Amino acid sequence: MSMSFPSPSMRAAASDLTVAISPLGLVELADEEFEVHGPRLNRYAQNLAWFLGHHWGYRRESGETQLTFNYTAAFSRFITSFTFSRGVHFASDKATEHIVPALLKRVWEVDNRKDKLLMQIGELAGVCGDVFVKVAYEPAWTDAAGMQHPGRVRLLAINPSFAFPEYHPHDPERLVRFKLKYRFWGTSTEGTRQVYTYTEIITDEYVEEYINDELIDSHPNGLGEIPIVPITNIEVPGSPWGLSDIADIISLNRELNEQATNISEIIDYHAAPVTIISGAKASNLEKGPRKVWGGLPKDAKVYNLENNIELEWALQYLQFLKTAMHEMTGVPENALGQEQPVSNTSGVALSIQYQPMMLRYHRKIIQYSAGFARINELALRTLFLFEPQTLNYDPDTEGLKTDPSQADVLDPTDPLVYRTVADFPPPLPVDVLVKLNELMVKLQLGLTSKRGALRELGEEFPADALAEIFDEQLEETKHQGVLDLLKAQIASVILDMTGLPPEGVEPPAPPPGPASGDPAPLPGLPGVGGLSEDTKKIQDELVALAAGTKLAQWRNPDTNKSSET
Repeated sequence: MSMSFPSPSMRAAASDLTVAISPLGLVELADEEFEVHGPRLNRYAQNLAWFLGHHWGYRRESGETQLTFNYTAAFSRFITSFTFSRGVHFASDKATEHIVPALLKRVWEVDNRKDKLLMQIGELAGVCGDVFVKVAYEPAWTDAAGMQHPGRVRLLAINPSFAFPEYHPHDPERLVRFKLKYRFWGTSTEGTRQVYTYTEIITDEYVEEYINDELIDSHPNGLGEIPIVPITNIEVPGSPWGLSDIADIISLNRELNEQATNISEIIDYHAAPVTIISGAKASNLEKGPRKVWGGLPKDAKVYNLENNIELEWALQYLQFLKTAMHEMTGVPENALGQEQPVSNTSGVALSIQYQPMMLRYHRKIIQYSAGFARINELALRTLFLFEPQTLNYDPDTEGLKTDPSQADVLDPTDPLVYRTVADFPPPLPVDVLVKLNELMVKLQLGLTSKRGALRELGEEFPADALAEIFDEQLEETKHQGVLDLLKAQIASVILDMTGLPPEGVEPPAPPPGPASGDPAPLPGLPGVGGLSEDTKKIQDELVALAAGTKLAQWRNPDTNKSSET
């Protein structure tokens, strides 16, 4: 849904109790609602207007310069990409790691587009200061073409301008009532296009939906809690609302736009200078290039108005404003496309260079980590409510049981099931060789495990990676056993044919002679007799791999020739 905003001057002059948040019109607010949410919605409107490039409160005449440098959007997008470009991983307790991480991966990556959702959450919170995420379940359905779509858990990033939460008076983190309100286009019963107002009210007990204040649906809240997660971008102590990433640079961006426009006007003014004529009549002088004026009076003067203004100081002032915006946001000056020499800067040096940005990054992920943990809790509760079979361990998923104490069925009443941790990978490049050497020393000293080392390297499912490594080593061992078996058979054939052992193979020892006249029994084959079932299975597998069970491929040369031509 697109949005347009009136200029700040128009909003300041408005006397009615309404806030413009949609091109479809004004969402009407009661006096009480405006008193509580009006300042917040005005702040959202101003921030979104600047983010979308609406920097001027008036429009100049056609042909006049009006420059807009949208640094607010550039800084906001860079901070959001810096925070979420490498995604986020989720981990659970060891008792549930064989089920819960796989379910969360399904919710975020299969039921929803994780990368897109993270950018939506980060951009709304970065611009407005707040974002609300709704957790809902979409039942299975069949489209008009007959294709079946399975049920899924939806994670919806809500524009905070449409959200009207009500918190507990003594617990600012507890929602007691939530109202979602926005306008949309629809078709009336007469077939005409019409603007409707949709309102949804959610409490712990019930959910009600209205169209133009007319109740269209009401049902109990089966989840038993409000499936809305508020997330603040940067926390303000004592306030339920957060701070935007661009709040400190709007005034600087406004000043830069105005001064850049003034400089442009000076340049335009002197690009077509004013001609001053003194002691003569302009009507007697012919205008145009390569013209020669003669017969002017003795005291006549004709000259162009010159530009005696030094623009160097004005340009330095623009650079000062831009540097101030970098300092306010923590974004390095060379991070927005400035040409840089190619260098082999280490990860530590890069972290020092980006230290102000890293400080803002850590402040942000504190809020988002707590919000994502709450989203995961509501998503799991929703999934267990509508799909109870997901409580069972499924070996076909990426979950892997690594401990016999891990239960095959989760207990939905156990709080440990819903306890997850959000892990943000480092946003800056890591010196991989240095990191590997560090982990190698830790492994040698027994200070970490292989699973912990994989987790430090950014592996989301270390148990699966270890299982994959084990399977690969087992396969390589079997292949090596096949090679050893074939070498032994070839050596035996050479010995039988020539009587000479192959190079590097010792000749077999002669069998011991009989102690008496009775013939001695033949020696048994080594390793044969008394084999267990597992040993026989491995022996059969090695023989099958060594002898080969794949039939030869037959190719028709005529067909091949005809296909090649």
